[in-house]
Amino acid sequence: MLAITVLAGVWLACWKSPDAGQVSGQPASRMEASYVGRQICAGCHAEQDRLWQGSHHDLAMQEANEGTVLGDFRGAEFKKDGTVSRFFRQDGRYLVRTDGPDGGLADFEIKYTFGFTPLQQYLVELPGGRLQALSIAWDSRPKEQGGQRWFHLYPNEKIDYKDELHWTKRSQNWNYMCAECHSTNLQKNYDPASRTYRTTASEIDVACEACHGPGSDHVAWAERRPGFEFIDAGTRGLTVLLNERQKIQWTIDPASGNAHRSIPRSSDREIQVCARCHARRAQLAGDYRYGPLMDTHLPSLLQETLYHADGQIEGEVYEYGSFLQSKMHAAGVTCSDCHEPHSLKLRAPGNEVCLQCHSQDKYDTDKHHFHDTGSGGAQCVNCHMPARTYMVVDSRRDHSFRVPRPDLSVRLDTPNACTNCHADKPARWAADKVRQWYGHDPKGHQDYAETLHAARTRAKDAETRLIALLHDKDQPAIARATAVSELSQWLSGISLPALADAFGDADPQVRAAAVEALALLSPEQLWQLAHPLLRDPARAVRMLAASALAGISAEQVPTGERADFGRAIDEYLVSLRFNADEPAAQVNLGNFHAARGESAEAEQSYREALAIDPDWLPAYVNLADLYRQTNRDREGEALLREGLARQPKAAVLHHSLGLLQVRQKHLTEALASLKRAMELAPDDARFSYVYAVALHGAGHTREAKATVEASLKRAPGDPALNALRSQLAAEVHKR
Repeated sequence: MLAITVLAGVWLACWKSPDAGQVSGQPASRMEASYVGRQICAGCHAEQDRLWQGSHHDLAMQEANEGTVLGDFRGAEFKKDGTVSRFFRQDGRYLVRTDGPDGGLADFEIKYTFGFTPLQQYLVELPGGRLQALSIAWDSRPKEQGGQRWFHLYPNEKIDYKDELHWTKRSQNWNYMCAECHSTNLQKNYDPASRTYRTTASEIDVACEACHGPGSDHVAWAERRPGFEFIDAGTRGLTVLLNERQKIQWTIDPASGNAHRSIPRSSDREIQVCARCHARRAQLAGDYRYGPLMDTHLPSLLQETLYHADGQIEGEVYEYGSFLQSKMHAAGVTCSDCHEPHSLKLRAPGNEVCLQCHSQDKYDTDKHHFHDTGSGGAQCVNCHMPARTYMVVDSRRDHSFRVPRPDLSVRLDTPNACTNCHADKPARWAADKVRQWYGHDPKGHQDYAETLHAARTRAKDAETRLIALLHDKDQPAIARATAVSELSQWLSGISLPALADAFGDADPQVRAAAVEALALLSPEQLWQLAHPLLRDPARAVRMLAASALAGISAEQVPTGERADFGRAIDEYLVSLRFNADEPAAQVNLGNFHAARGESAEAEQSYREALAIDPDWLPAYVNLADLYRQTNRDREGEALLREGLARQPKAAVLHHSLGLLQVRQKHLTEALASLKRAMELAPDDARFSYVYAVALHGAGHTREAKATVEASLKRAPGDPALNALRSQLAAEVHKR
């Protein structure tokens, strides 16, 4: 079955303030800390509150009114894909007339604003407690910068009400997509029985306790309320201590021009708290505990479409994944070394923020940057933090702080800071310039571009390169974890020992990747490697281990391991129930039941995934495979054809149908289906491999060889294709 990772977030539909009894006179040690609200915090922390006001956190989400709405609601019209949307006011309300869930024009009230600069989005309430984000947003930049206009977030896509990107669809639903990071103490409260939301939050925006955690114990300690003596004086009742910069100094070494931290950073609490919302990640649990990110979330690795092969940002990945790659992170830098955490502004303007830790004489000079002083090329960030634009107008900087590498651009077609500015020049020109300036090609902290490029292109030496990257402890853990993930394509006697070692790695991302990389092993084989991870300190790792080992029966588990196994299974199931509004979670639940031989429950979960999203392809594939296992291929065929009627260009459905037709011995139809899958997804080597095997089995050996050769040009190191090529050649030789 396909292994589908749950990618879920949460949003909100209604708001509920904390009740007055949140901070009681009971001993603080006997009750769980609760949220008290920003106004209570501001009573003692007035300066921090002043800095916070007007920040992106403060204005993350607001009720729609004259003081918050920035867009033109004076009858302004916006036309796209044949639909004319009109923004207007009526009886003090803000409304938009646009195409609704059925494609017809209707009036919808704007309930909330989302963000404020450089764009502002608008939320509309639909039945079932859902808030949906309009795809038409307001460009709030000044007019001279191209702003003060309505624009569409998908300007190059033709979208109607049937499209998954339409504002009424699941991908634009705020309850599960983004609200966790725009409000405080958000509780999704999805009811799977009615498929509705009753979402609540303590505060509509990102207030104090969104980062510092519930504050009732801290208030009790500060005000010496009854029971304060039970509170640890070292923590002062704070849920999380964000004190890693206290009594720390950065001293610049005259020889290198770079600073050293007076005391090495021994924890990453602050980075982890920020990463909750500044990372591309899946939310696995709703009980965030203001601690390690992987207790409740699973961050993305350096995957294709998210990151370029050298680790530069490509997709909308925010800051955490790139920062983990940086030399700054390795040196002990934290977010608030550069950013004031309440206003979110830089601690100093322009190059000055960098000169806190880097010598002005060495770096803020044309002998280093080779540009005119005061020009764009003399700004540190333009070379070391190149920007990429998202959501049409939102420019965000890469936080990997890398050395520009136009030489890699020449070889691997990765972007580089030089030609970002000099867009009329080729990468070769930039590489020659840099070599002329410095006398050599630069080499930065990150050293895995060619390895990840080899993996993505299925190069012949990819496996060897990936194993070397996994073993290189000088490289960032996120890159090493990515190497583990990529090695799942090369399971062999060479890679298996390296992957086995990864189960004991010090970094939870590496351990998590190891579980997923070997998930296709039999449960009995995987148990020998993965069972210690049922006690892993990272809950996400325990959940992944439980999922991978679901096919192990209780009788097969040693007595001493059963309690750990049971707890990890329970944690995993709680996670899937939390994400019950996400079709991927329903597919994972179906896979869990199928692995345990619980066919009826598995079918129910797959069907629920399709009820949530009738276009969710993994549900069709896995349910059809369940029908195969239970000798119901006729139902599987009907299901796959139902999916193809909705998604005629879905390669994976054509592939699954072809395999089913092979089992039915309808070889002519099977070859047509398998060929169509290969044509629709030519870069997916497994589709080419299976089609070639089918051709060979049908006696079309010449066509099979041609298919293999054509596919190997795209994936020269693919193990299965190379093995098939050798097999076909050996057969010809025997003749």
